Amino acid sequence: MMVSRTALITGASKGIGRATALRLLRADAQVGTLVVVARASDAFASTVEELRRAAANGVEIVDVALDVGDREALVATVPQIHTRVGNVDVLVNNAGYTNPVAIHQVDFADFERTMAVNVYGPFGLVQELLHRGNRFEIIVNVASTAGMNGRAGWLTYSASKAALINMSEVMREELKVDGTRVVCLSPGRTATDLRRVLAPEEDPATIMQPEDVAEVIGVMLGPAGQFIDQQNVVVRH
Repeated sequence: MMVSRTALITGASKGIGRATALRLLRADAQVGTLVVVARASDAFASTVEELRRAAANGVEIVDVALDVGDREALVATVPQIHTRVGNVDVLVNNAGYTNPVAIHQVDFADFERTMAVNVYGPFGLVQELLHRGNRFEIIVNVASTAGMNGRAGWLTYSASKAALINMSEVMREELKVDGTRVVCLSPGRTATDLRRVLAPEEDPATIMQPEDVAEVIGVMLGPAGQFIDQQNVVVRH
């Protein structure tokens, strides 16, 4: 018998988030309800329309306009999501932010914003759902290879992704008692808007595409995923 899961994806308006949302519409993902979360924008509205057109197999699309870096809004919104859709079985923490500048140019408020979106957001979603009695089947935290090796000009982004990698390890140890799998995924160079900010002169056609990363996420959510070392899955072209 097919299992109908509820999945939630952040940063779903474009890039890896959008590609993953489309990937989870396929029957093998066994998703019955798909919650897509992103800041309100024309891109998000367009993605939601695209998902609803593509959801021919009856998957319910629930769109939530939320800036995961806004803790007050996140704490207020999570109970509403849980009340509407019930237990979230699959959580993909994908939302990301950065403003790459040299150390002496880093504005502390911007550093805080980077940490709020890339670290506090995933933590807050997991903790607030746990407080609602949620039992996850799997959590996927999308980090980056930039969190494994520091790079000039990427201090805030690299620091935030390093923190997410480590936080994923702690989540894995603490939540495995409940049967939850925690996967940390670290993509390398991927043709997203965020990558264009980090490397504006790079030809996006020469690097990995968001759909490539989404396929790996699809594998991790499937039966074969449990046999892959999930400590930090590096995805490179």
